[in-house]
Amino acid sequence: MPRETATVAILFADIAKSTQIYESLGNKIAQNLIAVCLSHLSNVTLKHKGTIIKTIGDELMCTFPTPYDAVEAAKEMHQTLEEIVIPEKPGYPPPNIYVGIQYGRVVMEKGDVFGDAVNVAARMVSYAKQRQIITTDETIKALPPGHDTMVQCIDSTNIKGKSGKIDIYEIIWEQHDVTVMFDSPDDDSINPLNIQTHLELEYQGKNIVVDQNNPAVTLGRQNHNDIVVQDNPVSRTHARIEYRRGKFSLIDQSSNGSHILIQGKKSVTLKRDEYSLIGYGVIGLGRKVDSDSPFAISYKIKL
Repeated sequence: MPRETATVAILFADIAKSTQIYESLGNKIAQNLIAVCLSHLSNVTLKHKGTIIKTIGDELMCTFPTPYDAVEAAKEMHQTLEEIVIPEKPGYPPPNIYVGIQYGRVVMEKGDVFGDAVNVAARMVSYAKQRQIITTDETIKALPPGHDTMVQCIDSTNIKGKSGKIDIYEIIWEQHDVTVMFDSPDDDSINPLNIQTHLELEYQGKNIVVDQNNPAVTLGRQNHNDIVVQDNPVSRTHARIEYRRGKFSLIDQSSNGSHILIQGKKSVTLKRDEYSLIGYGVIGLGRKVDSDSPFAISYKIKL
């Protein structure tokens, strides 16, 4: 008897840093919190015409009839967890999730689904950082014309079982009114030979390198960010720095904007747009800073 097949969007939602949640809250409170989160995610799945396939520990696997349904559900999944309050620990921040989506043909058997699309969706969630939605060009191309989903290609890579490289996309959900403006500094000759460079970030003793192996970092007030700046003007997820073909772009996603002081001379202010960093300087989230400010994030581009 032939097995039933269907073309669906597969979504994995994985609760971020669950081990740390157990360490911080203890087994009982953490277990209850994970259960509440999975219940919220399940309710969102059903609301968007999805089917819950299974939960595995702190991960939910579900399917949707269309990529659009999956994307809209993913956005709401992130948002709904922000509303969770832990009665025993009212000041403890709600968990974040990683989300991966893939659209494709699956085999359906005994309430489960199998196939290449499932494997790719699982790989996408492994690529995701906290509060991200990651998918492939197959999903993006299947979204309906005129949809308001904002996406950006973040990588092109080989995936086991797929021939050739595939494009990987992030679905931007936190600021739907982001206007991406490509603003170049005065020097138009940044990295003309595509020499491999890296960017070093430093903030209050913490150092992070941005390069082709770590192509994106997040900056903001909430603990999921790579660099956490506890300052009132700073948004929960305020900005990102991305590596693209040898260049480094600061992308503002905030309400109060980001400020760059380049090499102690040129000052640039961004609000929901982006700028290609050059040389060295300092970045201020929500306020102007100089190199002596306690909230200054220093950056330096090196070969």
